[in-house]
Amino acid sequence: MGVIARVSGPVVIAEGLTGAKMFDVVRVGDLGLVGEIIRLVGDTATVQVYEDTTGVRPGDPVETTGQALSVELGPGLLQSIYDGVQRPLEVLQKNLGDFITRGFVAPPLNETKKWEFTPVAKVGASVTPGTILGTVQETPLILHKIMVPPGVSGTLDELKAGTFTIRENIGSIRTSTGKQPLTLTHKWVVRVPRPVQQKLAPGIPLITGQRVIDTFFPVAKGGTACIPGPFGSGKTVTQQQLAKWADSDIVVYVGCGERGNEMTEVLATFPNLQDPKSKRPLMERTILIANTSNMPVAAREASVYTGITIAEYYRDMGYDVALMADSTSRWAEAMREISGRLEEMPGEEGYPAYLGRRVAEFYERAGRVVTISPENRSGSITVVGAVSPPGGDFSEPVSQNTLRVTRVFWALDASLASRRHFPSINWLQSYSLYVNDLEAWYKANLAADFVQLRQKALETLQKESELQEIVQLVGVDALPEREKGILDIARMLREDYLQQSAYDDVDTYTSIGKQYRMLRAILTFGEREQDAILKGALVGDIQKLPVRQKLSRMKWIAEAGLTSEFDVIDSEMTSSLAALAGGA
Repeated sequence: MGVIARVSGPVVIAEGLTGAKMFDVVRVGDLGLVGEIIRLVGDTATVQVYEDTTGVRPGDPVETTGQALSVELGPGLLQSIYDGVQRPLEVLQKNLGDFITRGFVAPPLNETKKWEFTPVAKVGASVTPGTILGTVQETPLILHKIMVPPGVSGTLDELKAGTFTIRENIGSIRTSTGKQPLTLTHKWVVRVPRPVQQKLAPGIPLITGQRVIDTFFPVAKGGTACIPGPFGSGKTVTQQQLAKWADSDIVVYVGCGERGNEMTEVLATFPNLQDPKSKRPLMERTILIANTSNMPVAAREASVYTGITIAEYYRDMGYDVALMADSTSRWAEAMREISGRLEEMPGEEGYPAYLGRRVAEFYERAGRVVTISPENRSGSITVVGAVSPPGGDFSEPVSQNTLRVTRVFWALDASLASRRHFPSINWLQSYSLYVNDLEAWYKANLAADFVQLRQKALETLQKESELQEIVQLVGVDALPEREKGILDIARMLREDYLQQSAYDDVDTYTSIGKQYRMLRAILTFGEREQDAILKGALVGDIQKLPVRQKLSRMKWIAEAGLTSEFDVIDSEMTSSLAALAGGA
């Protein structure tokens, strides 16, 4: 037991904490506020407190728990809404009302609910970390696998079937040091990555149903993506679309320091969303961590680690997990504030000198891996981090440090958003370094020419950007017909392909097969248009063709009638352009 010597916002100096260790969780003051030791000099500890320190004064007691900041992992995580230190917000509201009382602690998982446990391991068998002991049907969508915790191995002494709470023993393992009791849960320190056997090369795309992402700037399963953009450019809506439609098994959404109204929209929207594949509520495979900008600043840092640790737990079961961090800029601002109160030497723009290392450590926990398990299960965590650079300036430290470690850059453009072009991802600034890694998958599962079509479309859009500079000087009418044809196809790519409505029932999601047919139809039309122009046809006459209207409405073709509809468009495109060229 120690006492408080000094208080500076969320940072408290405590003296007399003999035997304390770095990153130990402590209880501060008479209310028992949750804090974490971030510096130790002798028996004097610097503590960052995860709650409001109003009323805390020198002389108040500080008690260490002897344990690092950990999360409890087990059945009941899905469908939950937590704050940054894994306190269930729904339980807090039920007990406290709409305002959280400081120092109140609630168990992160329901301790009274009974779970049906079905053993799969045999008593007497030798078990190692990651061995599946049994299963619990956590939600209708997800089968929760109860595994031997990391660091535990031995002989399975006892394993019972039946219904258990998370606190009841389901069996035991005989280890070299004695008997290790087993429950449905275990704890893990959030700042320590869960161990894996091997990291796998990225080779499978994360299909999101968003055309600009899947076609032009794809992210691999287990990959990392950065989505920076100024206020109002659509970061949150884009991340919500990814959470809803990406072909991942589990979604972990971390609202880290976001505005209260945005987080409220997420909390109000997600419970009502439907999983497109199973038609069940999306929350049955989702975990939300809500840490808004008016909550204590220190808890923002913890929320990011809490989210990635929960994601690693489900990855170890063999699931593909998508983690949305919205936004890592607020997390970095929390680091900057804590660093300032610790009187550390500031780096660029006042951020701590270790900002780059912390950002890299977080994104390095993503990946497609072989887990530590006898059957060599594979799982993945795909991390999509939103960045909110002040004034949309991508040269600021958080954006630059994020771009160094992520392999996909979706550059949100305020000018596109103001023109109501959504998703407002700038196709000239964005990039993906996974395209070459995914080429083999596209050839095997989609089409041999998909990557070539993608490259041709990007070249067309780049050519349009160059021509626009000439158009601003001399006008469109002064261009030759061939250049007018290029502008025509680029406009089709922009308006009929890249623009996508998140609120339209059909357009909100486009399968990768439909994306290929749409892209091929537009570029084929462009080739035939250029052939017709060579034979004397005019772009103005080509734009009046009825098939042009059908191409503009491709995005609303239902997935059910995909092949027949596109075959009709292809044949009509061939005949109408051939007739126009012949007439010319």
